[in-house]
Amino acid sequence: MSKTWLITGSARGLGRFIVEAALAAGDHVLATARDPARLADLQLRHGDQLRTFALDVTDAAASQAAVDFAIESFGRLDILVNNAGFGQVAPFEQTSEADFRAQIDTNFYGVVNLVRAALPGMRWERAGHIINIASVGARVSTAGLAAYQAAKWAVAGFTEVLAKEIAPFGVHAVSVEPGGMRTDWAAIASGGAQALLPEYADSVGARLASHKTLAGNEVGDPARIADVIVALTRRDRLPAHLVLGSDALHVIGEAEAARQAEAREWAAVSASTDFAGSAVTFAEARA
Repeated sequence: MSKTWLITGSARGLGRFIVEAALAAGDHVLATARDPARLADLQLRHGDQLRTFALDVTDAAASQAAVDFAIESFGRLDILVNNAGFGQVAPFEQTSEADFRAQIDTNFYGVVNLVRAALPGMRWERAGHIINIASVGARVSTAGLAAYQAAKWAVAGFTEVLAKEIAPFGVHAVSVEPGGMRTDWAAIASGGAQALLPEYADSVGARLASHKTLAGNEVGDPARIADVIVALTRRDRLPAHLVLGSDALHVIGEAEAARQAEAREWAAVSASTDFAGSAVTFAEARA
């Protein structure tokens, strides 16, 4: 039986690849974007299999309207893919409050808005998949991406908690954490960068330079990533986090090893704050 998808950020990049992969699988798709006219060619080719919807994910009411439209159009909503997002490379000190908040609102609260709208129906059906596109940046830290990575860390943590809450009634959630992909993300994120304060040349300046080299040469194939996401929707058991891309595996492995080494170095200090003579079981600590 075909499934019904709602995909945000569908006009370009990974979102469009996911739309095309879902349609190729024979499913129905509500593709949302700020400018859905950019999906006109797909609409012509796929007819009633595809609907489009103008959506700013930071608008909670509009997010609810998009979910309602998906259900009105196709009878139900089986799969939510939260893909909409953007980043801007700049030092935190040189990022305005408005620009910082815009990245948090889109990359994190956009996810929250759509999940809040979609979850009641999935709970009623006792079935569904929520796929939140995070990033390798949800596990590592990169100079120049404070707002973007703060949001992606939040998405990954939110998704892990959500998955535990909704699993008992048959709904699944996963944080998908890809590395670099051959989309236009790197070029857009580093485009129009303001002049850096000289103190940030060695950190954020190095990141901007690497983006110029990286753009168009990323190892990640967005079409293959989209195929993996379609395959996830056919599974009833999902990981809390799914890393995609050999580059992501490498840098996350390095980051985890560094964290473990740091934890060992500071373990005595960490334990020194307990009341003298106190003991706590592992289960109690987790609670």
